[in-house]
Amino acid sequence: MGSTPIGVGGSGTASNFVVDGSTGATSGGGVGGGVNGSGKSCGGGWKWQQRHLRLVSSGFVFFLGCFVLLGSIATLYAWLAFTPQYVRTDGGVSSLGCQEDNEGSWSIGVFYGDSPFSLKPIETANVWRNETAAWPVANPVITCASVSNAGFPSNFVADPFLFAQGDIIYLFYETKNSVSLQGDIGVAKSVDNGATWQPLGVALNEKWHLSFPFVFEHLGKIYMMPESSRKGEVRLYQAVNFPLKWELDRVMLKKPLVDSVIINHNGMYWLLGSDHSGLGTKRNGHLAIWYSSSPLGPWRPHKRNPIYNVDKSFGARNGGRPFFHEGSLYRIGQDCGETYGKKIRVFKVEVLTKDRYKEVEVSLGFEEPVKRRNAWNGIRYHHVDALKLSSGQWIGVMDGDRVPSGDSVHRFLLGCVAFAVVAVLVLLLGLLLGAVNCIVPMNWCIYTSGKRSDAILTWEKSNLFSSKVRRFCSRVNRAPSILRSWVKSNTCTGRLVLAILFVFGVALMCTAVKYIYGGNGAQEAYPFRDHYSQFTLLTMTYDARLWNLKMYVKHYSRCSSVREIVVVWNKGTPPKLSDLDSVVPVRFRIEEKNSLNNRFKLDPLIKTRAVLELDDDIMMTCDDVERGFKVWRQHPDRIVGFYPRLVNGNPLQYRAEKYARTHKGYNMILTGAAFIDSQFAFQMYWSAAAKPGRDMVDKIFNCEDVLLNFLYANASSSQTVEYVRPAWAIDTSKFSGAAISKNTQVHYQLRSDCLNEFSKLYANLAARKWGFDGRKDGWDL
Repeated sequence: MGSTPIGVGGSGTASNFVVDGSTGATSGGGVGGGVNGSGKSCGGGWKWQQRHLRLVSSGFVFFLGCFVLLGSIATLYAWLAFTPQYVRTDGGVSSLGCQEDNEGSWSIGVFYGDSPFSLKPIETANVWRNETAAWPVANPVITCASVSNAGFPSNFVADPFLFAQGDIIYLFYETKNSVSLQGDIGVAKSVDNGATWQPLGVALNEKWHLSFPFVFEHLGKIYMMPESSRKGEVRLYQAVNFPLKWELDRVMLKKPLVDSVIINHNGMYWLLGSDHSGLGTKRNGHLAIWYSSSPLGPWRPHKRNPIYNVDKSFGARNGGRPFFHEGSLYRIGQDCGETYGKKIRVFKVEVLTKDRYKEVEVSLGFEEPVKRRNAWNGIRYHHVDALKLSSGQWIGVMDGDRVPSGDSVHRFLLGCVAFAVVAVLVLLLGLLLGAVNCIVPMNWCIYTSGKRSDAILTWEKSNLFSSKVRRFCSRVNRAPSILRSWVKSNTCTGRLVLAILFVFGVALMCTAVKYIYGGNGAQEAYPFRDHYSQFTLLTMTYDARLWNLKMYVKHYSRCSSVREIVVVWNKGTPPKLSDLDSVVPVRFRIEEKNSLNNRFKLDPLIKTRAVLELDDDIMMTCDDVERGFKVWRQHPDRIVGFYPRLVNGNPLQYRAEKYARTHKGYNMILTGAAFIDSQFAFQMYWSAAAKPGRDMVDKIFNCEDVLLNFLYANASSSQTVEYVRPAWAIDTSKFSGAAISKNTQVHYQLRSDCLNEFSKLYANLAARKWGFDGRKDGWDL
């Protein structure tokens, strides 16, 4: 290449991009020699000043055009794939509450059982609270939203501990303050054995982080020993006005212990905690013990300390209050292997003396969550506290989370990496197409721009680093010509490579958008009056539509509030349950007669008041389903669904949704996708007054949903239907070829006949009309 600097000509510098694939050739050899040995440089010598604006803008336009194209495709993907993030509480959470937190979104659930080893979630106990429209009550029972709405902004709640006084149960927990971003100790109370909870406020607030509020009673006094590791002490507080006022009683230990508990065992008191501050201590894998003749101390160290200093997945760190059952002592530990607080492990303590400790792991009997991020505790749970009630029943509280620690940062970093790879792919496309001719402009290198004196040239020759940088830049800039010689864009192979790069660019751009803007992927339940519930999903089908059913069950069984799927089987041989991929119970109700009336048949095995009647060929997001469920809980006396119709005219005519929107109102909801009251609707449908309508449904094999709308209208003078607009819905029968109503014209005529016949038997729907966009949340636009 010669001894003169490469890529320098006259007073010019190298440019980065060209529009037509040509390079700015320098005039002459020597200093103007090209980087690829052919007399061409990355930008051009004396011509650079003349072409600078055109070349730079050309490269900029190429990159901008690529990113606009890829970004447009990614935006379309986001519009189709991501559902709007709707507010999940009544009236909205305080603007300071429930912010996305890198520590997670912990909440608290209640469990019941005959022993601490048979605890089942509250929804299995069928606890009904009619005044809150929670039928039955479902977990979680305490969330950041319920605390924030009570006036105490919180990002999450965790580390629950129970304390009973008569018929009142108090729940102490860590609440992360949304303003100070530190943990405080909150408290709530329940007067119905844990079915519902009233947040009372913040019981303890210090200038440092507090958590793990271990509460106990001793000699008629109530004490709390929260984690105060940030303070470097184990502090004991006494209640002066239970449960909201506490004062420091003493410092138990001058050690930064985390998650400490006290046990009264064999005539002695034992304090178990983890100290992560020592040299060589394994975080979340450490456990030490102290003992005393009083829970107030003084405390002496166990001779075997540390009891554990092992892998964080072992369960050394405490995960709740130790408990006694059938004469044996059990300790709860945290498995932090995959992520912090992944799950709990239970150990039976076989030996606990001043110089010995031995425990063996046992099963808690807890069923692992199966709905993953759609479940409130689907990703991790790390704390449990169990209490035996005066009735002999056990109640337990557990915290859970649907995202791992660091999830938001992890998603952001992955998204940024995906964007960076897209930029590299765009660069490769530019190189192959000739739109980009140089990778490292020579004016980025040391001493390559501006006028060059003999002194500078002499200095460069003696400076090894500068020489290496220039040689590196020169070699890198050979890549475009070498790459284009290998892959020619005008050949079949070249076009294939370009297509592959473009497809990868689209996929990575969509991936980046998903990670950064798509949220944590959870489609969770919506509370009503700070309570959750569950519903039964009911569909009607037959053997020719098995393909629809399999996809239907797999998708909807993962929705947060679905408790059971009931399949009304009208014809043919039903599939085996093992053929269906479901995470909730699926029950086939095989009917003797193929009738559409079977959809609303009385079913005493349904344990929920809410039933979602949903055709097996309708696919929508779990979020849409959950929004519809919340609206029904607000109006359980109505049919709440996703497909509105407006019935009017003389004679009445059945028309599609477009007609209802054109005329700005609706008075009927199709029950092929609607929530109804299983008790009220089914009893009314099978009443004597509804028999003429049922006979017509059997005669023409149509109109069962129309009949139910007329029956609702006949039973009430107020609004009887409510519309919720889904983000999107797909009719899967179009793909399987097993549509029920293939001839739309005939189908609509039959339904028009039904409208006119039912209007003679029951109330006239035409006299009713409700407008769209009547809800404050905008869910009925």
